Amino acid sequence: MAGVSLKCGDCGALLKSVQEAQDHADLTSHSNFSESTEPVLNLVCSTCGKPCRSKTESDLHTKRTGHTEFADKTSEAAKPISLEVPKAAAETDDDMDASSSSKPEEMVVPEVDKKLLEELEAMGFPTARATRALHYSGNGSLEAAVNWVVEHENDSDIDLMPLVSVNSEVEAPKPSLTPEEVRIKAQELRERARKKKEEEEKRMEREKEKERIRVGKELLEAKRIEEENERKRIMALRKAEKEEEKRAREKIRQKLEEDKAERRRKLGLPPEDPSAAKPSAPVVEEKKSMLPVRPATKTEQMRECLRSLKHNHKDDDARVKRAFQTLLTYVGNAAKNSNEEKFRKIRLTNPSFQERVGGLRGGIEFLELCGFEKIEGGEFLFLPKDKVDMAVLNSAGSELNSAINNPFFGVL
Repeated sequence: MAGVSLKCGDCGALLKSVQEAQDHADLTSHSNFSESTEPVLNLVCSTCGKPCRSKTESDLHTKRTGHTEFADKTSEAAKPISLEVPKAAAETDDDMDASSSSKPEEMVVPEVDKKLLEELEAMGFPTARATRALHYSGNGSLEAAVNWVVEHENDSDIDLMPLVSVNSEVEAPKPSLTPEEVRIKAQELRERARKKKEEEEKRMEREKEKERIRVGKELLEAKRIEEENERKRIMALRKAEKEEEKRAREKIRQKLEEDKAERRRKLGLPPEDPSAAKPSAPVVEEKKSMLPVRPATKTEQMRECLRSLKHNHKDDDARVKRAFQTLLTYVGNAAKNSNEEKFRKIRLTNPSFQERVGGLRGGIEFLELCGFEKIEGGEFLFLPKDKVDMAVLNSAGSELNSAINNPFFGVL
């Protein structure tokens, strides 16, 4: 059987013609070629029309694009190879015509847009790669050629000069873009890249904000758990101390009983009958103290009011803490802006006030301890200017700060 291809003895590549063998030798410096009866595969992708010269190339194309259907046209191109084709391109037109008539098919480099080719070469692409990109991208635009190079940069034949049959119809190259069109296209690409970058930055900012909120919540929850564990630890420690004290008293009582029984034994007395009734202790008339009882101070009344508020709503710690913070805001505004009436007047029917303070038992009582009075039929709480006592307001602020920051406030 006549040879239908040339096989490179160095890498095993199959080549369709002497010209391809010469190009292959120029690119790889391989020089060991022999005639082979194995035809060069011609697998054409049914989806995009890309020709593949080997099974490996078709597998790479499938992996990259997902196209799996290929038409095997190897038999159409598997014709005896001519070894008489000159390797140099110094033929006359008559010699070329005679050569074309002596072989069934001749492969040549396809015509591409020279301006686009020069632009691609100026960008650093090799001539063979730039020519292949322009040919397979439709020879239409610089952007399409660059995109083709990016998509096919892993192809094994990316740097091989493309070859087409002289008998096949070659599509005329489309006119290149004018400088103005190139400028407008470049501006569109820059604007598209800018918008994409802005969208990515906004997305990253949203992700960072979500992460910050999540970390903040985790820190607050960890702090709350730590405070709760500390409170439980202190309660358990106090309980253990009480149990230890109780056991110590019981030991002392037993020791006294044993000493008493020992003394009775030494004196020859019978053991004490535990069932015998003990003489009742004489009733001691309680003497009334003649010392005057010190009345509770304003600060103590405030502290007790806040304790009662927390105890009455112990099942809703968040609402109690918000009430303390709201009361601290009212007291602070009254102390800092005592000359402005709006900071010393509170509408009791205000929904926000009712939800935060008025609806909790003890909230309004605390404000009354600070000097606020109900006026206009109980519609407002008002602190008269002549009754602003900075010492009382400062004490109220201190008690509220303690109630907010002390995790054990109101527990005992």
